[in-house]
Amino acid sequence: MNTAPTANDQRAWPLSEPPEHRYCKHRRYPNKAKPLRDTAPDQHRTKPEAVSLRDAFLFWLKLGFISFGGPAGQISIMHQELVERRRWISERRFLHALNYCMLLPGPEAQQLATYIGWLMHRTWGGVIAGVLFVLPSLFILIGLSWVYLAFGETPAVAGLFYGIKPAVTAIVVQAAHRIGSRALKNNWMWGIAAASFIAIFALNVPFPLIVLGAALIGYLGGRLAPDTFKSGGHAAANASFGPALIDDDTPTPEHARFSRWKLLRLALIGAALWLLPMSLLTALFGWDGTLTQMSWFFTKAALLTFGGAYAVLPYVYQGAVGHYGWLTPTQMIDGLALGETTPGPLIMVVAFVGFIGGYVQQLFGADHVFLAGAVAASLVTWFTFLPSFLFILAGGPLVEATHNELKFTAPLTAITAAVVGVILNLACFFGYHVLWPNGFGGHFDWPSALIALAAAIALLRFKRGVIEVLVGCALIGLSLKLFI
Repeated sequence: MNTAPTANDQRAWPLSEPPEHRYCKHRRYPNKAKPLRDTAPDQHRTKPEAVSLRDAFLFWLKLGFISFGGPAGQISIMHQELVERRRWISERRFLHALNYCMLLPGPEAQQLATYIGWLMHRTWGGVIAGVLFVLPSLFILIGLSWVYLAFGETPAVAGLFYGIKPAVTAIVVQAAHRIGSRALKNNWMWGIAAASFIAIFALNVPFPLIVLGAALIGYLGGRLAPDTFKSGGHAAANASFGPALIDDDTPTPEHARFSRWKLLRLALIGAALWLLPMSLLTALFGWDGTLTQMSWFFTKAALLTFGGAYAVLPYVYQGAVGHYGWLTPTQMIDGLALGETTPGPLIMVVAFVGFIGGYVQQLFGADHVFLAGAVAASLVTWFTFLPSFLFILAGGPLVEATHNELKFTAPLTAITAAVVGVILNLACFFGYHVLWPNGFGGHFDWPSALIALAAAIALLRFKRGVIEVLVGCALIGLSLKLFI
């Protein structure tokens, strides 16, 4: 059975570099993998021994603490560990699973971990892999969010965030540039990007409507002008690292075979896991209660994260900052900075949003503000990631059963182009609040502008890593506040 994606495949890599770039020379993160290479002399190695659920648990736990670097860095780590070193899964099967995860809303690295865990150890294996990918980040962000609120006004902490804010603006600009350089391949894509920017910047059109409109344009464009709306292909899986536990010709295990009964049962379980906590929250706090509205809002956000966190952040700030007022624009920028510097998916910034909203609004009274923040952060994490587990556990058997190409690239191509405009608007939003902290009527913050410029040059010109740039800018901000 040959499942290798070929150079002519038209599968979507919407917001990420193709695998040969992901694993070889991704320029943003320190977790650099060696280039995919021909390892023919190693092809005669013996097959690895079966992996117990306990050993898998320990690996996924370790991964949860070292998964820095955003999706590209995280997938690079998994490729090194699971394909090259441990040989739990072959290169082709790894890329086949990744192709599917790239087409789903939600964090693709976490979904890929869930997929591989499920393929190896059934449902519990997938749940363990996916949960451990997120759980360390949740605990770390709850702790950092508390430190941020408790000590954020002290000179040292304020100085660190003074330098970090302009760096975050530059990081968002880099995200728009990185995505745009791959997505805006013709005038149609440029037009979609420009229209989405105008829609959200000037007309304040809700983000879901922009995604829906772009998907409709892509669907029609894929039928009327397929060459314009097709995605570029990616390279084949051209390396072998020896026989793997789940190899190219390994039969699909019984639990990974499609069954209508299994699908129905999973759909019912998923509905119950969403409906029961939502009903309990509604009964305790009412539909308009903060925790209920947070849960409902982030359920919707989870279904809009095509292409990663940067694509959905505009929707989050529209709702969390503009509509609900759970946190301020400045706090949103600081939360993104914390999300960039912690392991786990960047979308975990939602935990920061939830913590701030629960803590500041004192949902459980003035004596239990930390508990309120921790509960809110945990709830929004639950409702944000629940769909990702359901997509993998429900869709995985279909992928394993068919091993066919996934042909949804035209709508995704248009959505990707629209996301470029949306992210550019996010950069404008951050830039405004960083450079004019008191509004356009106030002073222009020249030190912040120079830090942002230096960060942009470091990222775009010298290809420095995100964490490296954040640390450097934080130290500059600290020096400005303490010594000048």
